[in-house]
Amino acid sequence: DLGQVVGRAGFHGPPDDGGMVEVWYAVDPGFRRRGFAAAALQTMLDRAAADPTVIVVRASISPGNLPSERLVARFGFVQVGEQWDEEDGLELVYERPARPAR
Repeated sequence: DLGQVVGRAGFHGPPDDGGMVEVWYAVDPGFRRRGFAAAALQTMLDRAAADPTVIVVRASISPGNLPSERLVARFGFVQVGEQWDEEDGLELVYERPARPAR
């Protein structure tokens, strides 16, 4: 159904001083496993690659969220560390270049 909201996605903010942007996405449970998260992530990666000030794209994922971990791995993200988020608790930090070498 066109015009139906199936989730949300975006950037946490503009690029920081190091050229990093962080993406986030959430797909409503009834619409998962249909490619919506991948489509949203691809759109955000395309937008980040088009901005010359963006050097790296980050995604923070709760440990145990295997679907999200697999998704970012498909797009070339690698785990670079962990962080503590006041709202979400422990998060695994993944990054990839905004414009990966081909």
